Amino acid sequence: MIRHECDFRKRWLEIVKSQGFTYHTFGNRPSSPEQGTYWNEGVCYEFLLAEVDELEAATQELHSLCMQAVGYLYEHPAELKPFCIPEGMLGYVFDSWHRKSPHVSGRFDFAYDGVSPPKMLEYNADTPTALIETAIIQWRWLEDPHPGADQFNSVHEKLIARWRELASDRVVYFASLDDGDGEERQTALYMADTAMQGGVDARWLSIAQLGWDQKHRHFVDEKCAPIANCFKLYPWEWMFREEFGKCLPYSSTRFFEPPWKSLLSNKAILPVLWKLFPGHPNLLSTFYEPRGTDYVKKPILGREGHNTEIRKEGIISCSVGGVYGSEGYICQQPAPVPQFDGQHLIIGSWVIGDDPAGIILREDPSPIVRNTSPVVPHFIGTRTE
Repeated sequence: MIRHECDFRKRWLEIVKSQGFTYHTFGNRPSSPEQGTYWNEGVCYEFLLAEVDELEAATQELHSLCMQAVGYLYEHPAELKPFCIPEGMLGYVFDSWHRKSPHVSGRFDFAYDGVSPPKMLEYNADTPTALIETAIIQWRWLEDPHPGADQFNSVHEKLIARWRELASDRVVYFASLDDGDGEERQTALYMADTAMQGGVDARWLSIAQLGWDQKHRHFVDEKCAPIANCFKLYPWEWMFREEFGKCLPYSSTRFFEPPWKSLLSNKAILPVLWKLFPGHPNLLSTFYEPRGTDYVKKPILGREGHNTEIRKEGIISCSVGGVYGSEGYICQQPAPVPQFDGQHLIIGSWVIGDDPAGIILREDPSPIVRNTSPVVPHFIGTRTE
């Protein structure tokens, strides 16, 4: 792996806006490279083909381990107490697993330096973002300055194929928070676009417009039309606790991602994985309580790095505030997050259906890389070593 500094394309801002990437800058900062951007094409990473192969194999392996872990929890429900699933929802979650309710996508976060095996930090299995950045923005970036170059990235094509497999010729609602031209709505609209290319009748819906028909016991849209299929970019742990949450177990609506994905997006899955596969080269030792004095403390339902603490010899060396943590924490072995030119690098590796599909990179001066950390593109080089 090599980090390169490179020039922004002359029309980069116009290009990314035309592709639906409206959240390319932080807040109201000027949209110029020297002021800093969320999408940072002033940097890119070059991977060896062997490194890409290793990332792909690790993604496939870890997804398989995660599926086995859900099966284990289905057989051992007593071990689900740390997951803090609300009373009355566990049957709903496991019924979706028993019925093999289909899933669409997920994104692992890896620590990987090109030398040691990739280490799983967590699995964003329910509401993964950085989708447009991966599938569209960095691919167009590759085509512009690197014609003929390659990239570990088949996310767009695999999403279209997945929707064609799951819901071709059906109506699917795509629900999210309505944040205008922000990340939530734009990501849901992009997912809807891939579904339409797969033959789906896709319709966007604000999550606030999701209604319940008590008489017919199904969810409805703002015009009271029944919702048979719904992709929701809204976390299951929030769905469970909404006023309409009590209706979920009685509904016939098929949700993407399915309820059983709530187990994998919960960081309580990490101690389960370590228990089932201790010493696995792609896992970090993780427990519900500290083991030793060096560890990373993460809230089980935390998001975007909030309320994470890195402790060395029992002392907090780095932390991020937030509103999470009331449900409990896990304590994870510190990950060997690599640094390049003073930037900590995290690799997001996508799974579409059950298959690895590509990567996106984030870097940050802080060892706690968050959703506000700049996204940078990559390409596969022709070097052999």
